Amino acid sequence: MDNDSSVNLQEAMPETEQAKTEASTIAFGIGDSWEEVAGLDMLHCVDESGGIFYDDWNDFWVPPLDRALLLKISKTNPYHGPIIFSRRNMSAELIKLSPLLNRQELEAALYNFLLFGDCGLLKIRNRLGKVIELISLSGVWLRAMKNGNFKYLQRGGKHKEYRKEDVIFIKQYDPYQQIYGVPDYMGGLQSAMLNTDATLFRRKYYKNGAHCGFIFYATDPSLDSDKEKELQDSMKASKGVGNFRSLFVNIPNGKPDGIKIIPVGDIATKDDFTNIKSVTSQDMLSAHRFPPGLSGIIPAGTSNFGDPLKNDETYKKNESIPLARKIVEAINQDSDIKHMQRIALAA
Repeated sequence: MDNDSSVNLQEAMPETEQAKTEASTIAFGIGDSWEEVAGLDMLHCVDESGGIFYDDWNDFWVPPLDRALLLKISKTNPYHGPIIFSRRNMSAELIKLSPLLNRQELEAALYNFLLFGDCGLLKIRNRLGKVIELISLSGVWLRAMKNGNFKYLQRGGKHKEYRKEDVIFIKQYDPYQQIYGVPDYMGGLQSAMLNTDATLFRRKYYKNGAHCGFIFYATDPSLDSDKEKELQDSMKASKGVGNFRSLFVNIPNGKPDGIKIIPVGDIATKDDFTNIKSVTSQDMLSAHRFPPGLSGIIPAGTSNFGDPLKNDETYKKNESIPLARKIVEAINQDSDIKHMQRIALAA
């Protein structure tokens, strides 16, 4: 077929058919993405080097895991964070207080150790150089240096430096590296993030309204670009809880089936929200080795979690006492503390 025939054939086509040929596909989304729990995979840097490297510019070892993200995850997961607080409280009750270490600093040290895998206690000395108090240093900002000293990061870059003799640094053993400790719940981090992601997704769904589960599909050639823009603006302006109740669309000479609403999925029945929450919560209990009967979880069906008093006694024997003993012995073995009033375990 020659060019003239093609031109004549196109001119002979009805206007609606020409519009179909010339029209381009338009797609747009409504709503914003939800905030992620963590900007990176928490396990991305644990390799044969231990995941640490030396920051020559700031003169300190960078921890194997982003500590700000570890703290953020603990504050957004309904099981992970509270379990850490429970473990802290249980172990703190097993340690006798002394003039060197009050309850606030003891609980802070235990919290740092459980959350980050290590903790640092700063020795406060009198004019004679005698240690009179121990202050907990936040694990988010404490960094180890090559010479054994420690840096405590400050806003503005004017970091404080403490001699290694002035800091009692207690860490959990890590086979990869011996600079920092690594928390014992590492295997459950992915489940903690999945649990929170599922909650954020469900929360975003209800916040946006029912329209986020549908595709607004239009094929009517009478829907010109101006009307498409008006329709997009109307739908975007309708987002929010309860706002997407009705939408008036007027297309002169339009077709009956020119606009359709296509459901993508039924979020109430087809997603695995309940299963995800259940499985990930169990993962967190396993990662912390924490008894379900002490976590506030309601037993499903006719099952039960046994005697909570027996669970508490067993957990105290296997987890709380060993943690309390580790902290007490690390403090008492310090050269400046050996000949002073020592920290002790409660009877």
